[in-house]
Amino acid sequence: MSPQRLAERGARPLLEARLAERLDPLAERSIEQISSDFDFEPDPYLPPLETLTPAAVLVGLIERPFGYSVLLTTRLDTLRRHAGQIAFPGGRSDAGEAPWQTALREAEEEVALAPGLVSPVGLSTPYRTGTGYLITPVVAFIEEGFRLEPNPEEVADIFETPFAFLMDAANHEVHERETPTGDRRRFYAMTHEDRFIWGATAGMLRVLSHRLFGPTA
Repeated sequence: MSPQRLAERGARPLLEARLAERLDPLAERSIEQISSDFDFEPDPYLPPLETLTPAAVLVGLIERPFGYSVLLTTRLDTLRRHAGQIAFPGGRSDAGEAPWQTALREAEEEVALAPGLVSPVGLSTPYRTGTGYLITPVVAFIEEGFRLEPNPEEVADIFETPFAFLMDAANHEVHERETPTGDRRRFYAMTHEDRFIWGATAGMLRVLSHRLFGPTA
C-alpha cells in the first residue's frame, strides 16, 4: 500500500495497523540496527554505542483535510547546536525515562503539546548523530484539540509537512557540502515548498519510510 493511500484522511485504522506491524513496540527499543549521520561514509572512529547520550524525538502525525501531516519545528538561529535547522520536537532523555516518555516531555517543553493528546504507537530505528546522541524516533498520533506555543528559548517556528510527501522515496534527495575541515560529506534532504529538511531529521524520516513502505515507496 502506498504512502499516499495510508496518509489519506480517514485512513487511521490502516495507518495505525501498518505502524504497529512495522515498528518496534514502545517498551522494546531495538539497537540491533541503527542509522547514522555517517550512512554514506562510515567513520571508523565513532565511539561505542554505550557512550552515546540517549535521546528521543516525537514524529507526530496530525489528521488534516488533505490527509496526515508531520509536526516539525525550526530551531532558533541563536542556539549553540543545530541553529536554524528543522527538527522534530525532542531532546535528551532523563535517567530512567522510556523513549516515548522523553518525546512527550520534550514536546510539551518545546511546543506546549499536551501529553494527554498524544497517542504513541511505536518506535522507529535509533539514529546516531555525530554530536554523540543516540536518538529514538517515537511515532505517535496527535489528537484533535491541541494548541501549540513555541518555547521562545528554543523554537523559532512550528509547522507541518504532508506525511505522504515525506514518506515518498522520490522526494529523498542526496546533497553534498564541504565541512569546516575541508572534507566533503553527503547527506539526505527533503525540500517541501520553502522548507529544507536535512541532516538527522531527514535521515530519520528516510529510515521510517523504508520501514513502513520499503526503499522504493
